[in-house]
Amino acid sequence: MVLTEEQAARFISVVKGDRFEALHVLGLTTGMREGELLGLRWQDVDLENMTAYVRMNVQEAERGFLLAETKTAYSRRSIKLSKLSVPALRRHKMRQDEERGALSRAWSASLDLVFPNTLGGIMIPDNLAKRSFKPLAQKAGFLPEMRFHDLRHTAATLLLSRGVNVKVVSEMLGHADISITHRIYAHVIPNMQQVAADVMDSMFAARVE
Repeated sequence: MVLTEEQAARFISVVKGDRFEALHVLGLTTGMREGELLGLRWQDVDLENMTAYVRMNVQEAERGFLLAETKTAYSRRSIKLSKLSVPALRRHKMRQDEERGALSRAWSASLDLVFPNTLGGIMIPDNLAKRSFKPLAQKAGFLPEMRFHDLRHTAATLLLSRGVNVKVVSEMLGHADISITHRIYAHVIPNMQQVAADVMDSMFAARVE
């Protein structure tokens, strides 16, 4: 399922105030993978320069989930944050500092995760879905079709449909090659030519009789 601009705006409105509001906003505005979001550390976020650095990833292993470096070089990337994301992250940091202060020594501070569980440890994807994403998607009216991964597809589709260069979108998504982006979003890319034509019209319509 890919959300329209109106549906995406409704989802952002619905998630406001949720413990994982910032995670959902980032998912929708950056196209980061779920494991990348859950593996994001505060040291990888530069709010002043509005940039997130994807370096770690939550991965499933034989004995549960672990935090590890991203597997490939192209997955390690920097992503500019939207003006929508930064305030959400600041609110999230304030909320997390309160949780951490209340738990004191019970809080697992060593991982430095932006989106941990209630004790500071790794948030399990299934638990995120049950406790936050699915209830919010249901409230927004998008279940049963919608999955968390659809936020990533929505981000890419909306950016491409608005004429953002496919190479830029590919880099944001961490694709190994631009051809992957072309293949997955082939249905969107042809519309970019119309966007280009509209841009030309907007530049010259008022200047040429």
